[in-house]
Formats: sequence, C-alpha cells, structure tokens
Amino acid sequence: MMDIKETLTVYANEDDKGKRIDKFLNELIDDATRSYIQKIIDNGLVEIQGKKITKSGNKLKGTETIVVNIPEDEVLDLIPEDIPLDIIYEDSDIVVINKSPNLVVHPAHGNYTGTLVNALLYHIKDLSTINGVIRPGIVHRLDKDTSGVIVVAKNDEAHGKLSEMFKEKTLEKTYVCITKGIFKEKSGRVETLIGRDPRDRKKMAVVNENGKIAISNYEVLDEGKNHSLVKVRIETGRTHQIRVHMKHLNHPIMGDTTYGNGSEGAERQMLHAYSLKFTHPTKNIEMRVIAPLPEDFKRAARHVGIDISKIESEIKDGE
Repeated sequence: MMDIKETLTVYANEDDKGKRIDKFLNELIDDATRSYIQKIIDNGLVEIQGKKITKSGNKLKGTETIVVNIPEDEVLDLIPEDIPLDIIYEDSDIVVINKSPNLVVHPAHGNYTGTLVNALLYHIKDLSTINGVIRPGIVHRLDKDTSGVIVVAKNDEAHGKLSEMFKEKTLEKTYVCITKGIFKEKSGRVETLIGRDPRDRKKMAVVNENGKIAISNYEVLDEGKNHSLVKVRIETGRTHQIRVHMKHLNHPIMGDTTYGNGSEGAERQMLHAYSLKFTHPTKNIEMRVIAPLPEDFKRAARHVGIDISKIESEIKDGE
C-alpha cells in the first residue's frame, strides 16, 4: 500500500464534459506527466463521486467531485550528473547558484534526471536532508524557464533558518524582465489575489475570490520602441506571480507563451531572478547576491532596442 503525501479535491465543470480523467488531471497537477497520472489511477488513488476508478480513459460528465491521493515520492538513488553550475557564492552552510534557463530545479512525478538537484549531487558534497531524497538542499524554486538566483542549503540547520525567512517574508527578492509595451505609470505596486485560472487549470490568474494575496512592486528601467525593461521586487512568492501580474497590467513578459502572445523572437520568457537579499542563516550577516544576466536575455534586449547598461553596472558594482 502506498503512503499518501497529499490529497487534492478538484471539481469538474461543464467545460470538462467528455474529457478523459487522465487528461483532466494532467492539466491540473503541476509537473505531472501523463504516465504518472495514469499510474496513480491504475493504483486506485483517484475517486470520482466517492468511487475509486482504475481506468484512465474514464470520461467526465462535467459535474463531478474528484479526489486525488498523491503518493509519497519514490525513494530512488538519484543520479549525480555533470551539469555545469554557475556558483555565485559558497561556504560551509549554503551555496548560491545563478540558475541557467531551461533547467528544472528538482525531480518530480517520473522525471528524475537533468535537474538542478542532479547537478548539485555531482558538484556539492553535502546537502540538507529536510526535503527528502528528491529535493536535497532545495529551499525554494524558480520556474524551469526563469533564470537567476537560487540559494541551496548544505545542512539542516541552514535549511531550517532559510525556510523560516521565506515563510516570514524577511528576504528581499528582485527580478528583472522584458515586457511587451510601454508603461504609462513608470513605477507602481500591484496587489491582487492569485489563484488557478478557472478557464485553464494549468495557468494561474488574478481572481476575485479563493486566491492568495500577491504583491509586486515594479520600476521601469528602460524602454525600446514597444518593449520595457522592468525591475520587480516581490513581497510574496506565488506561483507565476510576476508573469501573472505583468499580464494583468497588459504588459506580458516577452517570450512567455503561457501568459503572453508567443515567443516574439525570444527563446523563453525573459524573466531573471536578479537579486536576493537575506541574513546568512548561521553567520547572522546581511547578504545580497546578484546574478549576472544570461546571454539569451542580453540578445533579447538588443533585439528590441533596450539598454541593459543600468542593470549591468549594478551587477558589476554589486550594489
């Protein structure tokens, strides 16, 4: 019998009528492959209207309540992989990485290779164990296509203190992005609720109810003909928060195929976790780490006529 890590209750509506249950859940559960969803259905871990199902091809009627029991991650020997890491800072307690774009942070739901964790296992001797064998050292995440600063814990003491900082929001997280259009207001504060998009469960959206408070502060640094370079400091860390807030302002991030208008010549969404300010978990000193811009971000900026020298000089000076 499988140990259950999490139980989700979701609801199908009229738009879901006729949809296969495995496809429906695959659209809903982050990082889940179709084969993973089919596996948990095969194991009787999904109920529709209180009845267990074991067939992935079951069709929804569009009015059901669905309960999904997510099993504990399989205990596997993850493979250390020689994936290059850009290490910004390292000591005996933490290591700070400038994560490259197109790199998943940790294994999940059947995807166990090619992640930041696999790279960490190869390059770093000791990592914290609080988050289990699948997420050693991992305190927080960035989206696969978002580059930039991520701090990793080498031991459980550092991990616990860093986790508390994220929970209590005592860190300062700053991003830089290239967005579509020219802002009328060159700086501002966005405070909304963010929750699942009722029209597409794979996406997040600004909602009127049943969401979590999300706060972003933005400042326009430079403008091209029809794009802007924007610095964003977030006070909360909701899923896809900056991407959703920029869309909410009618300035979606360049290259964001989920919340924007296609690639626009960019290889991915042009969002970079540029700076993280925090108290060192064991030395009790204030730290600010800054991640240099990746080459694809620089190319995208040149392509749309944006000057990144202000950000570049700040990175060079470390201020």
